[in-house]
Amino acid sequence: MTLQKKATIVSSSVAVTLVIIKLIVGLISGSVAVLASAIDSGLDLAVSLFNLFAVSNAEKPADEKFNYGRGKIEAIAAVLEGVIITLSGFYIFYEAIGKLIHEEPVTHLDISIAVMVISLVVTGALVIFLNHVAKVTQNMVIKSDALHYKTDLLSNGAILVSLVVIYFTDFFMIDAILGILIAIYIVYSAFELIQEGVLVLMDVSLDDEIVRKIKEVIESEPGVNDYHWLKTRKAGNDYFVDVHLVFTPEMSLLEAHRIGDNVEARIKEIDPKADWLINIHLDPYDDSVINEEEHQAGATEGSR
Repeated sequence: MTLQKKATIVSSSVAVTLVIIKLIVGLISGSVAVLASAIDSGLDLAVSLFNLFAVSNAEKPADEKFNYGRGKIEAIAAVLEGVIITLSGFYIFYEAIGKLIHEEPVTHLDISIAVMVISLVVTGALVIFLNHVAKVTQNMVIKSDALHYKTDLLSNGAILVSLVVIYFTDFFMIDAILGILIAIYIVYSAFELIQEGVLVLMDVSLDDEIVRKIKEVIESEPGVNDYHWLKTRKAGNDYFVDVHLVFTPEMSLLEAHRIGDNVEARIKEIDPKADWLINIHLDPYDDSVINEEEHQAGATEGSR
């Protein structure tokens, strides 16, 4: 079993434990913050189970139907997770507004505080673990899961603060006020997650720093006169690179191929943790202008 798959199983198990505890205490105490946290943990469980499905499928090798693998399912999972987080934020906001209007008190503060302390410790440990796995595997699903539970960690901390304030001051409205602030933060944090997933689905290029290093590799390779049509994208842990390398007409195909292999090997050294799929086209001369004209002609013909 891969490390990223183990991570999704661990996060699912933690979510099950937290949702049961928080739901019971939230219903007993009447705390909108604890109840909202329980609902959020329930969504965490659904997301973690979907992430397990996504990771399992993304790891499947390329085949005749999915020639480039299934890496983009991780981006789909990230977008769905972001949407779910956003919806949970809206629900928490709705409940908090209702709490402000009806001025409902919070009861059973002792057990509520104890539950939130436990939740804070467990979630903190999970965030540390998921961040470690995300750093090692560069997996987008685990990265989004880590971000999700990080928002939970912050919201749980805020909830604990509100319960402590109520315990010592009887200022019950702090529960609803912090609930509103938590909801706003959750929606805000989800936007970045959705944006990153959508960009991957739209074949956004690799990070600027990686593209810069790829260009440096090509430009420093002896025997390569020029290059054009450098294109990059990613899907999961797969990094795709397409480029045309320009040589001299006198150079043998064997020598050009050897140089192309060397360029490919050096590009893969940029990030050894990634799975690189590099397609290098060998040009005996610079045909970029001709190719560009043919491309534009084809686009014009297709639009008619």
